[in-house]
Amino acid sequence: MKYSYLAVFISALAMQGCEQPTKTQNKAAENKPVATKSVKTIAKVSPKKQYPQQAYFGDTHLHTDLSLDAGAFGNRIGLEEAYRFAKGEEVTSSTGQRAKLSRPLDFIVVADHSDGMGFFPDIIGGSGPIMDTEEGKKWHQWLKEGKATETAIDMITRFSQRTLTFSTAEPEMMTPVWKSTVDAAERYNEPGKFTAFIGYEWTSLIEGNNLHRVVVYRDDADKVINTLPFTNEESSDPEKLWQHMAAYEKNTGGKVLAIPHNGNLSNGMMFMETTIDGKPFDQAYTQKRIKWEPLYEVTQIKGDGEAHSFLSPDDEFADYENWDKTNLDYSQVKSQDMLEYEYGRSALKLGLKLKEQLGTNPYKFGMIGSTDSHTSLATADDDNFFGKASNAEPSAERAMHPFMQSKNGTIYTHETLASGYAAVWSTDNTRKALWDAMARKETYATTGSRMTVRFFGGWHYTEQDINNNLAENGYSKGVPMGGTLTAKTSETPSFIIAAMQDPEGGSLDRVQVVKGWLNIDGSLDEKVYDVAWAGDRKINAQGKVPSVGNTVNLTDASWDNSIGATELTATWQDPDFSPEQEAFYYVRVIEIPTPRWTLYDKVRFDAKFDETVKLTNTERAYTSPIWYSPK
Repeated sequence: MKYSYLAVFISALAMQGCEQPTKTQNKAAENKPVATKSVKTIAKVSPKKQYPQQAYFGDTHLHTDLSLDAGAFGNRIGLEEAYRFAKGEEVTSSTGQRAKLSRPLDFIVVADHSDGMGFFPDIIGGSGPIMDTEEGKKWHQWLKEGKATETAIDMITRFSQRTLTFSTAEPEMMTPVWKSTVDAAERYNEPGKFTAFIGYEWTSLIEGNNLHRVVVYRDDADKVINTLPFTNEESSDPEKLWQHMAAYEKNTGGKVLAIPHNGNLSNGMMFMETTIDGKPFDQAYTQKRIKWEPLYEVTQIKGDGEAHSFLSPDDEFADYENWDKTNLDYSQVKSQDMLEYEYGRSALKLGLKLKEQLGTNPYKFGMIGSTDSHTSLATADDDNFFGKASNAEPSAERAMHPFMQSKNGTIYTHETLASGYAAVWSTDNTRKALWDAMARKETYATTGSRMTVRFFGGWHYTEQDINNNLAENGYSKGVPMGGTLTAKTSETPSFIIAAMQDPEGGSLDRVQVVKGWLNIDGSLDEKVYDVAWAGDRKINAQGKVPSVGNTVNLTDASWDNSIGATELTATWQDPDFSPEQEAFYYVRVIEIPTPRWTLYDKVRFDAKFDETVKLTNTERAYTSPIWYSPK
């Protein structure tokens, strides 16, 4: 199998005569008997059944120059470039570098911030009502002096701490910008080929604690155009956002959902056990939350939010690219007691407890990844990573730039991730079909890889169900990722799993099932099971599968797939199943180590890093859970 290198066009490299590092052809993995199926087998279903047949990959969280902070950080390209890039065309970035994806995306949500829509062009141009304010005059002058980073940090800090002297939600400024956003989505939407969702980001901040949500419409322009985005200035309370969404659906007959931002900059507020007002949850709250927020953005540029080693000390893969220092503007240092309310796995467990108490699980969410890129470029590939913001596009110095900085400390750009993507199992590539799949949680998150993962739960799966029409057997005998199993006497449920590597990515190390459950005494537990892995490794005395190894060459950023598997499958039953316990199960797929974006920068630019900079990466995927309920 030949692995094509992800296309990255960087004009500076041509001037330096620097050659791109390439991946090594993998003859060993090509000849290794690790799989018996093809992509067709994983996806194949009867033509008489309308089961989802393909995993579509996209980004539900991209910012253009219309977002105030993106513009302040130097983004000078907009909606047109964002869509063209996502569809596979070459564009020129804000720093003058040519950029192109090796493979187009299937869908995108341009999610510019609702607050401040339309402000930045006036600030940089020195015109409009914003120039009557103290902040507008100062920011305009700073930008003239080249102080883009200082401008952006000041904007974010003043916005998050609510010290601005002007409104960020003026309808007369928002209306034309929102119209341009909707119009662009309509122009680039090609049903069956490429989906451009209409959406935005509601930028809730409470004293610097991040509670952002991306709002995604199922509908076309005719329903969406007359409803302006909800803003943080109107309210920072998610319940107010849900009221706004409910009013939209009532008034238009349309459909809309919200996707919470990964919670690791919320300082314990994303998955609280009380409302924003400090009131205990009631059943009405839990029902509203899961209705409007069926998904969670578990991985993105600002940290991975699946698990944390403090919360999961027995999970050797839990300490993956965690951001656990602070909130969004670094105004408050994080304490360990906040972590339980920030990470996906702990929130899923907490949801089981809340269901027992209130009858509804508010945290019964599916998982996706997205970029949160502010460059207009949806890049989640390590060897084609254009950074979080335009001041961190490829350069020899970017890794050591301060990304967030205050008197409390610094987070450097090298700590940002080239992550992630949303994978959606859908019947076709249209707004309605993809949105419906997201609403039913038939989704999974990746940290940038485009691996294919299927996961079903039922009662009588066998190995033969994998080998002969996996998808049709999966749907007909059980439920897919995002589904729920209810008690069937005392039988132990069974699961079938199939994972195939990204043809341009690393081969597969292992497939794991992560289980969380509620004990009879009300305590919460979890366990990670290795259920399939590459090669002839054996489980050791500690109950762990040893490391797969590492082929990454730190000198030239090359690597190969001589280790790992092209495909891994498993039929699995829970050896610790109790029919009386509420539980969830999700699949985590781990790739072999590959070069991190920092290593590509090191080789491309002959950059000098200290030992704190990570140079390798283990890409992964997280499926939406399958829940088990005894009642």
